[in-house]
Amino acid sequence: MDVRKLRAFVEVVRQGGFSKAGKVVFATQSTVSKAVRQLEDEIGVPLLDRIGHRSKLTAAGEIVYRRAISILAERDDLVSELNELRGLKCGILKLGLPPIGSGTLFGKLFAIYRKSYPGVDIRLVEYGCERLEEILLSGEIELAASLLPVSEGFEWQDVKREPLTVLLPVDHKLSRCRSLDIPALRELPLILFETGFALNRVIIEGFRRHGFEPRVAARSSQVDFIVELAAAGMGVAFLPRMIAEQRTHLSIVRVPLDEADTDWRIAMIWRRGAHLSHAARAWLDLVARTRFENHSGND
Repeated sequence: MDVRKLRAFVEVVRQGGFSKAGKVVFATQSTVSKAVRQLEDEIGVPLLDRIGHRSKLTAAGEIVYRRAISILAERDDLVSELNELRGLKCGILKLGLPPIGSGTLFGKLFAIYRKSYPGVDIRLVEYGCERLEEILLSGEIELAASLLPVSEGFEWQDVKREPLTVLLPVDHKLSRCRSLDIPALRELPLILFETGFALNRVIIEGFRRHGFEPRVAARSSQVDFIVELAAAGMGVAFLPRMIAEQRTHLSIVRVPLDEADTDWRIAMIWRRGAHLSHAARAWLDLVARTRFENHSGND
């Protein structure tokens, strides 16, 4: 079975169409369509139900898609191991990062890594932590940054721990408090991130530990928009302290959240027992070294 046909099929499913898939695999739409049809002919059953310009996986397509992801991940692992024979003059770093805090935590590290290993191809994807964990388990990426705790299917390396900060309008009745706990916020509407962001889980579980079901007023994937919604009085928002401190806003007050087990604790994670390429281990070493140097400078 041709790996190129499998990759074309997988990208059609991921990208939602033949044209977008072609851009990812650097081929024309007709070439991608031909590759998928040849794969269907080889297997002997349709993999996609084509309805106009849209396609939906058949039952057989679901099976092939799931298996194809594993085959492609194994193939990429094989290529990575062979590249390691030549050291880090080449290789691939498949890395997933969440939108919240990644620029602050990892922006400079990218520059250092690129300068140290210019031959390594960095393939970066950005999703919420829950989605990153899914594609990490499927083998599409090798490392991801995610919030702790994570499931037993992962190993992890600590990166940063920050308390949460509550964002309130300056004229809010709680804006002059030195700190706030969750019971003080029980009646207030919340502004959360979109589904799939692990920070939501930390906040919601914190409310439920007190027996409260949070009332969600709005959701967004954009930090700046969440700050603006809080400033407009739509509800209270939560950000890690270091992120909140970067968002100065004349209409916002930042109040520390004094609540156990609600820290934003981010780590690099990978599949338990997975082979890590030299490129991935070099990234982990850089993160650990930088974290140690930062801690040493703060002591």
